[in-house]
Amino acid sequence: MFSENAKKAGCIEVICGSMFSGKTEELIRRLRRAQFANLKVEIYKPSVDVRYAEDQVVSHDLHSIPSTPIDSPASMLLLSGDVDVVGIDEAQFFDDTIVEVAQTLADRGVRVIIAGLDTDFSGKPFGPMPALMAVAEDVQKVHAICVKCGNLANRSHRLSASDQLVVLGEKDTYEPLCRHCYNKATGKGIEE
Repeated sequence: MFSENAKKAGCIEVICGSMFSGKTEELIRRLRRAQFANLKVEIYKPSVDVRYAEDQVVSHDLHSIPSTPIDSPASMLLLSGDVDVVGIDEAQFFDDTIVEVAQTLADRGVRVIIAGLDTDFSGKPFGPMPALMAVAEDVQKVHAICVKCGNLANRSHRLSASDQLVVLGEKDTYEPLCRHCYNKATGKGIEE
């Protein structure tokens, strides 16, 4: 039996992978389960992400859950007073302060569930995601299916010629590829 004075155990969970791998779908699933358990849940996303809705976290399959768009991770500390679970989508778009914010929330006893791209379009670690994975109690890497060969995909291949780091888009802008097909598509050292 738990005592009323028992401290809640906080933690950080990271869900990462390429575009179209089901990161947001898994985030929504975990947050809905917490809501079903009558836990107080707050959900945040970067205000720059307006692809589907300004105040919803929306998966590519169009499942959604209400969220609060924010510009700075510090806002989460102000808005997450008496909560049990904090959900964060598209974490790669936040600056590195999200790592300290996530740790502060977890230290307060909050379960922090974070979803984001682990690598950018060029295959490099994306923003604060590596640091979030390093401090997390649990990391789940999810995979898409390569649209070229059907193997597990772990790369988000950008179809446009832009070299900007952040280009919001969907299937018209990105496709999931495995390492081999990504290297072939980008000309990275594959000789046949």
